[in-house]
Amino acid sequence: MRIVLSSLRFYAYHGVFQQERTVGAFYTLDIAIDMDFTQAMLNDDITRILNYADVYKVVKAEMQVPSRLLEHVAGRIVETVFTHFNQATAISLRLMKEKPPITSFDGNGCGVEMNFSREKFLTLIKNRKKC
Repeated sequence: MRIVLSSLRFYAYHGVFQQERTVGAFYTLDIAIDMDFTQAMLNDDITRILNYADVYKVVKAEMQVPSRLLEHVAGRIVETVFTHFNQATAISLRLMKEKPPITSFDGNGCGVEMNFSREKFLTLIKNRKKC
């Protein structure tokens, strides 16, 4: 069971080059959050789901924090979603820069995908703090 927010589009200021962080670019993001929503499904119980609007607010806030690497942005989003939503057991995320600064690039974008269980991600975060 998972909730999905698909093809979210943001204008943000991420990139290795200073011009990317100054001018900005469009990004698309897909996020799927695994959770048990059996009770919501069976009983139409709104208290047993994640509010899509709340998830969107968290993702939007993280997208507005400039970073050099999309990997870092995506990792921050996963960490923040796990922190805010205890029901989330796993997260799949895809973050794409629509027009990367690559000469003669002909495609829909470049980006990153990540899939983490809560346990695996929290172990990773714990190890980061030891470094």
